[in-house]
Amino acid sequence: MTIKLERLEGIIRKEVSLILMSEVKDPTLKWVTITDVQLSKDYSIAKVFVTFPQGQQALMENLDKAKGFIRSSLGSKLKIKKIPSLLFEIDDSLERGNRIDEILKSSK
Repeated sequence: MTIKLERLEGIIRKEVSLILMSEVKDPTLKWVTITDVQLSKDYSIAKVFVTFPQGQQALMENLDKAKGFIRSSLGSKLKIKKIPSLLFEIDDSLERGNRIDEILKSSK
């Protein structure tokens, strides 16, 4: 992975978080946490990994509805020619880690 790609992923993660907190009108989306961004090598697709407060998985629909606004707002903040398409995915790595910890504790 190149340094430019990593830097752009970090910028996109930060900017999408700020857009969700301050610009999106849906107040439920203010609690969405952006955990990671994976950008394709040609910068055309950005997978944005998100987590929600407990029991708020229905927020994924709201996030998909706001995707166009988030992308256009991101376009005004980034200085690149083509703004990537945003794909939101639920980050379940914390749950998997907790499950592994429980398995390890129960096997002792």
